[in-house]
Amino acid sequence: MISVRRAAAALAAGAVLSTTAAGVAAAAPSPTPTPAAVTIPAGLYGTTDPTYDGVWRQSLAFLAQRTSGIQPADKAVDWLLGQQCANGAFAAYRPDPATPCDAKTMLDSNATAVAVQALAAVKRQSADPAKAEKAAKAGTDWLRSVQNKDGGWSYTPGGPSDANSTSIVIGSFAASGVRPTAVTSAAGKNPYDALLTFALPCAGPAVKDGGAGAFAYQPDKTGKLLANADATAAATLAGLGKTLTARGAQPEQPPTCTDLPKPTAERAALNGASYLAAQLARTGHLTTPPMPGAARSAELPDYGNTADAVVALAATGARKEATGALAWLEKNSANWARTSGPAAYAQLVFAAHAMDTDPRSFGTVDLLEQLNATGPEPKVPDNSQASAGADEDEGGFDVWWIIGIGMVVGVGIGFLLSGRKK
Repeated sequence: MISVRRAAAALAAGAVLSTTAAGVAAAAPSPTPTPAAVTIPAGLYGTTDPTYDGVWRQSLAFLAQRTSGIQPADKAVDWLLGQQCANGAFAAYRPDPATPCDAKTMLDSNATAVAVQALAAVKRQSADPAKAEKAAKAGTDWLRSVQNKDGGWSYTPGGPSDANSTSIVIGSFAASGVRPTAVTSAAGKNPYDALLTFALPCAGPAVKDGGAGAFAYQPDKTGKLLANADATAAATLAGLGKTLTARGAQPEQPPTCTDLPKPTAERAALNGASYLAAQLARTGHLTTPPMPGAARSAELPDYGNTADAVVALAATGARKEATGALAWLEKNSANWARTSGPAAYAQLVFAAHAMDTDPRSFGTVDLLEQLNATGPEPKVPDNSQASAGADEDEGGFDVWWIIGIGMVVGVGIGFLLSGRKK
């Protein structure tokens, strides 16, 4: 999911580069100015430019801490609260929160959805629980207001729905105790109606290159669905009604891909897990193509999406299929996390959490210690409330989810009941 943030940054950077190139073509060369030093606001996690991921990385840091009962500092929570616009939405980052949001503010469904999850997780022990709860509700209200007619969401309001944005928004409703199927558009569509449109079947002419059961980010220009591991990991969690901090389901069950006469979100999620398992079996981890213009033409390891795939597989009961990838992350991800910052540490914590692995002994790294060091000292000492995160990781919609599962007995997802770990 972190690649969603990277995609936004890359698009913005590409626009800047294109503009710069045009300017160079029309004017005489001039010396390249030295980039201005980045000022990191007090309370914000990380040391890199927060323009494209400030709210995202802050929110992921909170969620990762809460899985182990760690409460972020009040000033860290205050920073996140200060990023919210009056209408309840969040942008990726607002350098001057005192300036009201206006028509030029690029509101962001992904940032809003993950901030809602983070605020729901930290509100109980925050300095002002009522304020945090009000902010979370305002965020979900705004998300409702920008739902597309097909039931899904786009990265920014007004665009076509995509699997990643729809999935992270589903997670935010789940974390808030709101049943996603009850969130309907003006056309009567719910988020799962949209999510299923991105699911590839298990067989047939539409399936090529090992994409059976996967999800696409969006259809391409011709309407074709192309398998996307990032979208698949996100949609697998969303299809099960789970959040970023999902725990592994019991009993364990190998993922299979099955086409139903009438597709369901739950079945599509399990199909997505089968795709992820097949991809991980190839090399033990996911890969990504080299950046355009890179000297190396070989695929590169994709640490973030590998971590997301581990969570998604564990959530479906396929922990055995995720074990190798988790071991690979334990051995190889330390430098990536150190370079990438708080969101990367958070993704690894989520993977460890889903697989019942101690994040304080992740290979040679104490993930929580490293994550905590990227921001203000936590308010609650580590391990003082070790069970708090487990109480919050699935939000508040267990009752309706159990009822929903009861209605789909026979399609292979009854095992999810024991995976709620309540």
